[in-house]
Amino acid sequence: MLTELSIRNFAIIEHLTLEFNEGLTVLTGETGAGKSIIIDAIQLLTGGRGSTEYIRHGANKATLEGLFLIHDKKHEVYTMAEKYGLELNSDGMLILHRTISQNGKSICRINGSLVTLAILREFGKVLIDIHTQHETQSLMDVDRHLRLLDMYFHDQLDDVLKDYQKIYHKLNTLKNRIEQFNFNEQEIAQRLDLLNFQIHELRQAELVPGEDESLQEERDRLANFEKIYQSIQESYNALHGEQKGLDWLSLALNSLETASSYEPGLNKSKEEFSNYYYLIEELSYQLRQYLEGFEFDPERLNVVESRLSELNRLKKKYGSNVNAMLEYAAKIEDEIDQLQNRDQSIQQLAEQIKELSEDALAEARHLHELRQQAAKKLVDTIEKELKDLYLEKATFQVEIQLKQQQDGGVTIDGQPVQLGPTGIDRVQFLLSTNSGEPVKPLNKVASGGELSRIMLALKKIFAKHQGVTSVIFDEVDTGVSGRVAQAIAEKIYRIATGSQVLCITHLPQVAAMADHHVLIEKEMDQSRTLTKVRLLDHQERVEEIGRMITGSALTQTSIDHANELIHHANDYKT
Repeated sequence: MLTELSIRNFAIIEHLTLEFNEGLTVLTGETGAGKSIIIDAIQLLTGGRGSTEYIRHGANKATLEGLFLIHDKKHEVYTMAEKYGLELNSDGMLILHRTISQNGKSICRINGSLVTLAILREFGKVLIDIHTQHETQSLMDVDRHLRLLDMYFHDQLDDVLKDYQKIYHKLNTLKNRIEQFNFNEQEIAQRLDLLNFQIHELRQAELVPGEDESLQEERDRLANFEKIYQSIQESYNALHGEQKGLDWLSLALNSLETASSYEPGLNKSKEEFSNYYYLIEELSYQLRQYLEGFEFDPERLNVVESRLSELNRLKKKYGSNVNAMLEYAAKIEDEIDQLQNRDQSIQQLAEQIKELSEDALAEARHLHELRQQAAKKLVDTIEKELKDLYLEKATFQVEIQLKQQQDGGVTIDGQPVQLGPTGIDRVQFLLSTNSGEPVKPLNKVASGGELSRIMLALKKIFAKHQGVTSVIFDEVDTGVSGRVAQAIAEKIYRIATGSQVLCITHLPQVAAMADHHVLIEKEMDQSRTLTKVRLLDHQERVEEIGRMITGSALTQTSIDHANELIHHANDYKT
């Protein structure tokens, strides 16, 4: 979840630090106080588009920083961090940072490491889901409906989808290989000439596995012969000779033997010292032998340098090291064999493709059947949620169509279908909010108030399946009141039991449901507008909700009504 947000020189905010907790946090305040600016800041922090217009007047840059705590080790963010070489500590702490400068450049960091805006955006998508009254969110995006359906039914679908994708990947690899044989004769001849030249050059080099590493070590040893010889000589001289190391150690040993003859308690120390002495003496003999056999061979150095130069030339063309070049040689030998036996290779690949296509289609059919089961279950769940939001006459459908393919390929009941990364299905959510009306795509059927309720119903179901740690609502309750407002408040709270929820609202019913209530105020300081934020205590909450009820002056009646709303909300939570 998002635990802390720091904003500096962003729009009318000079410097602001917000701390967030689990559950439902409501942000309220007068229009223009800066509530939506905070949401804008979070959007930019998680990879949204930015511009210099966001920089506070008179400042050189705007700086945004957010601290997230991800305790679930299976969360997608851990996989992404490993993918991009980013470190997450044992506490699951993740810090996103973004700076927007006057020159239009953005500097993005994750846990202190520089990243691209695209990577920041990729992390943002799995951390926060933002829904505003003006935006089309992921739940309205038809391209995401299949993924949402799969997440909803993931317990039954995950393993089947993984099995299918393994087969699909192998199938694509084979298709790419067979395409290589569709060159004309001239292209094939040119390709064979190139491959034969490369394999001849590699064979002529007589590569030996790992030789580049051993030659580099030998080169370093020969190039530093003088330093090595001098260091060994100094080590030997420090031990051998009159008044040198071994002389002093021998004196110490003799003295210890004399002392131990009178003091038996020193026998163990004498024996240990004696062992060390003879060990060091043996080591000094080994150093002398090494010096006697250590000779400099300038011709060998030239041979090694020449060989390394040749290997480095080949590395630029065929691989980063000798082992990689040998792997490449084996690969092109295989390709040469296939090209020289083109017709036979095409036939073999075609048979493998046919067999894998049948396997892929079988798995895709299984996926299709499971998705149909998931669709029925999801329809029942969604319609129940819509009824809770007083859309009793709403009809929800999950349309699953087979992706058609015009140029042949695999078929179902004689109809060609297209195998894709996720199977053969195209999924779309459809809705009708009135009896007798046909179902239509989500973004074409609802008024503003209805759309808010539909979105909440969908988010209530999908929030935990989407994997995001925080859900943000920016005035999604616009255009509703009365019992619908209360139903929306309850639904938002239910979402907050599975994910952290931050909600900007003008509805007193939603504010009363909050676990934490933050007031955003606008102040003037030396003719400059500043945004201030503070967490309200119980009495301040009552007064703020009372003002939200009346829209102006605080009255005893509005205070009583606010207390009643909070009491009702607490009963609902319990």
